[in-house]
Amino acid sequence: MTNIIIIIFIIGYLCITIENITKVNKSAVALFMGVACWALYMMGNPGTSVEDVFLPHVGETCETILFLMGAMAIVEIVDSNGGFNFVTRYLHTTSARILLWEIIGITFILSALLDNMTTSIVMVMVLKKLVADKKQRLIYAGMIVLAANSGGAFSPIGDVTTIMLWIKGCVSTTGIIGNLFLPSIASVIIPAFIISQKLKGEVEIAKATNYKEDKMTHMEQSFLPRTIRLAIFFIGVGGLTLVPVFRSITGLPPFAGIMALLSVLWIFTEIVIRRNKRLLNLDTKVRVSNILHKLDLSTILFFLGILFAVGALTETGTLAQVGDWLNKTFHGNAYAVNGIIGILSSIVDNVPLVASAMGMYSIEPDCTTGIMANFIQDGNFWNLLAYCAGTGGSILIIGSAAGVIVMGLEQVSFTWYLRNISWLAFIGYISGIIVYWLLNSPLSDFIHIQTADTLLYDLFPYLAAH
Repeated sequence: MTNIIIIIFIIGYLCITIENITKVNKSAVALFMGVACWALYMMGNPGTSVEDVFLPHVGETCETILFLMGAMAIVEIVDSNGGFNFVTRYLHTTSARILLWEIIGITFILSALLDNMTTSIVMVMVLKKLVADKKQRLIYAGMIVLAANSGGAFSPIGDVTTIMLWIKGCVSTTGIIGNLFLPSIASVIIPAFIISQKLKGEVEIAKATNYKEDKMTHMEQSFLPRTIRLAIFFIGVGGLTLVPVFRSITGLPPFAGIMALLSVLWIFTEIVIRRNKRLLNLDTKVRVSNILHKLDLSTILFFLGILFAVGALTETGTLAQVGDWLNKTFHGNAYAVNGIIGILSSIVDNVPLVASAMGMYSIEPDCTTGIMANFIQDGNFWNLLAYCAGTGGSILIIGSAAGVIVMGLEQVSFTWYLRNISWLAFIGYISGIIVYWLLNSPLSDFIHIQTADTLLYDLFPYLAAH
């Protein structure tokens, strides 16, 4: 029965990667694959208790799904109420090089605070308002993909894969930020520096937006004072950054903090709407009850199916055997294993790759020595897995959610990205790995590198203690 489960997983995985050819939504395939794998496993092990085997996996999966749903809802609320309008007002330069660095900086920061997928949508829409020339926009759009993936790689809430690793306990908040902040910066700054040398002169500023806006939503946002829009932004985005603190203080899972923040933002917007008669009299689309209908349920169901299927493979012991083979083949070298995973993530979705890697290995106790020390919390393997799976997806435009979104919104062709951006993304990818090695090798003690990890421990001693 295990062989049949593996075959179904491989076929389902293949169908997901060739979604553009089959025209079958990958969420449908993932759901079928997940349920089929578990059904076969339970039928092949008739004495197995559902409560002891299946339901624990359901609980772990639902933690991630609820977190994603809450985070997506919060970002949608902020966006629908004009919370991101300040980004357009801030980017007022006409210098091609300065605009590049401003876009990269904002994208990198927003991706760490929100997530790379949502940030890509916001920044492409902003880009369409600013740059009229299509060829110029393509360069900026390509760099948005790199900056979004790099910014999401060092944040526990910046990418689905880092969320999964953080919730499972593979990495801690201060650990992932401290270890991956500088490598993530290197992965985008070096490509940006190279491409900035080719940008000269000024950009042609767009006179009007090049995409369709919802007129009612735009009108409703205009009724909200600037202070209210900023308040919604700081409650939503600022609250997301405090979710790790909430987890440390209460001990509750991260999704509980997300739900608490969603409720606070919901109550605040309801109060604002009820105190503004013009909004109250409209069939407003900025109310949370209506915004929730805009959530991408298809993406959520895709993650659900993938995590179910990986859970079934974990129970069969298949992933543990693959992990043992990788250890023997590469002699436990975390750089080699994750380097390969990063390259693969540019071809296939990084969510099942990371989920599979998490099933291959277990979190070792802190007292572990030797090769297995790579698998303690915040060990080299987990840090490199987060970095490689996150930034490796930038090598091809189809390798990340951010890339796929930019590809659709800006009509970036696969071949154009391959010729102009992929080689830059690869240079950045390798550069980040080298920076991580320098920070974690014996050489780092010799040159006395002060890492972001040390700074975080100095600034946030409470989080460091927990």
